[in-house]
Amino acid sequence: MAGDDAGGARRGDADERDPDADERDPDADEPKTVADELDAIAVELYALRPEEFTAARNARAQAAPRALGARIRTLRKPAASAWAVDLLAREGLLTDVLELAAALREAQDDLDAKELQRLGRERRALVQALARRSVALAAERGVTLSGAARDDVAATITAALLDPRAGAAVATARLIRPLEATGVDPVDLSEAVGGSIPGVPDAPARPARTTDDLAARRARKAAEQAVRAAERGASEAERELTRAEALLAAATEREAHLAERLDELRAQLARLEKDARVAADAREAAVDARVAAAERAGDARRALETARDALPRD
Repeated sequence: MAGDDAGGARRGDADERDPDADERDPDADEPKTVADELDAIAVELYALRPEEFTAARNARAQAAPRALGARIRTLRKPAASAWAVDLLAREGLLTDVLELAAALREAQDDLDAKELQRLGRERRALVQALARRSVALAAERGVTLSGAARDDVAATITAALLDPRAGAAVATARLIRPLEATGVDPVDLSEAVGGSIPGVPDAPARPARTTDDLAARRARKAAEQAVRAAERGASEAERELTRAEALLAAATEREAHLAERLDELRAQLARLEKDARVAADAREAAVDARVAAAERAGDARRALETARDALPRD
């Protein structure tokens, strides 16, 4: 009976076992792997200024267990441009980049030239704004980025926009070197990140191109060329419009000025014409008065002569 009771107890325990136990992740309670610990340490190390990196890395490697320490020693000092991009990632400033990257891919898939043109302008503005921000963030930490480093920052952000794998690499905040997108092949991520890139497997081998693939690539290339041509045309048209509007504004202002001056001259002419008529009337009156005065003067002279003749002679 005791055996039956024990057996029943064991069956009861089994029946009361958590029904979700079999569905749990077998690794859920396991400690972090060496790769996970390496990634966490790398994030801390790459937050330091580049000149502080090597000493801090060696100290962490010395204090870590042998296997982890060996992995830490493989972490490479970041280039200044990569470190600046890491700053942007840690500040949470790359969210717009990843969102814009998704929108660009969708527009490319749809071959939407108008949307690609709009997103292209937005991409260039965003890249330049983030490049300037990275320079400011570096300066706040006492690091001056050269012009070449700033260009590398812009190229890296552009790569993150064009290639989702590059975007994932940049988002780790553990970038070691700048990235560059060719627009054709996947971005080279070899030795680009200290540690792993979550969710990004090794780049697959490129499949053989089929006729359909080549046609699609040609169509995409033609669409991209059309976008670039449209962007150039739109820019030139905008410049011409600006010039035309400036000429129109100047001509309108001059026309208004001349019209105002013409009104003034017409009013002045009217006054002068009136004055001329008054002067003409006055002249005619003066002529008549002179004639009358001349006649009176003649009469007076003759009367004088007559009076003189009438005087008695001595």
